[in-house]
Amino acid sequence: MIQILIVDDEKPICDLIDLNLSSAGYHCVSVQDGLRAIDMIEEKDFDLVLLDIMLPGADGYDVMDYIRPLGIPVIFITAKHEVRDRVKGLKSGADDYLVKPFDVVELVARVEAVLRRYNKTERHLTAGDVVVDVEARRVTKGGVPVVLTNKEFGLLLLFIKNKNVALFREKLYETVWEGEYFGDSRTLDLHVQRLRKKLGWEHNLVAVYKVGYRLEVPK
Repeated sequence: MIQILIVDDEKPICDLIDLNLSSAGYHCVSVQDGLRAIDMIEEKDFDLVLLDIMLPGADGYDVMDYIRPLGIPVIFITAKHEVRDRVKGLKSGADDYLVKPFDVVELVARVEAVLRRYNKTERHLTAGDVVVDVEARRVTKGGVPVVLTNKEFGLLLLFIKNKNVALFREKLYETVWEGEYFGDSRTLDLHVQRLRKKLGWEHNLVAVYKVGYRLEVPK
């Protein structure tokens, strides 16, 4: 399983990130101090570090100096939003830079993009008895193959990587259809209905009033 270290001095943010990345199938450890982050990196092997800049003990740039020679990918997640901050963060060796407040769906997507770059992606994703072979684009339910269209497969990946998280219609449409959402949900709704039927998720893939949809999976 992919191991991710979350370094942020605000525990609620660590917990939010942990919740969403754990739902997407990653194992997370969080610390709230820069020096403790360095200790953790010495103690364990991590596939990715999500790193705040403003930290007690040692700031994010100091931690980045320690991480860089190790070759571990890093995404800065910080409230520092000026262009000069982004440039400094990326020049320091970070693979990506995400500004708070952030959309959790975007966070998961950025994590996946960086892990793909380093060939560290999870091959299989699961939700109940549904198993997705991401590389082969193959889906089974209870061991039985399920044939999905490209759009249905794209929606399934979004839902299964964000289990128990309400996803906005705009985000679903713009991610899967790669175009701007203009408020017409008919296409999206039809694809969700077909996905429900094919996977037997009539009671799992639920509509969220004035938001979109959520895949409910027991924790």
